[in-house]
Amino acid sequence: MNELQSSVDNWIQTYGVRYFSELTNLAILMEEVGELSRLMAVEYGEKSQKKEVTNSSMEGEIGDILFVLACIANQTGLSLENCFKNAMSKNTSRDKNRHKQNPKL
Repeated sequence: MNELQSSVDNWIQTYGVRYFSELTNLAILMEEVGELSRLMAVEYGEKSQKKEVTNSSMEGEIGDILFVLACIANQTGLSLENCFKNAMSKNTSRDKNRHKQNPKL
């Protein structure tokens, strides 16, 4: 993940001139998540759409989400790797038995 963040930063410095503001990037992240949501609703939900959903279009949206998330992490001085490790630790300690005991699963 550190390499991902570094690659994004190099791209911004080479092609992007500068980062968009943090709030702009948050809005872009929400837009990209919305685009993935629309594709998922067509592919796995009941939504119909003329445009065919492909794995490559979902792959592209997930890539866009990762890109913008890396931008936000870079701008705020956070390590995605540390964020992920902390989330895994929190989820493991909080949920280690919760899902196994859920009769709905």
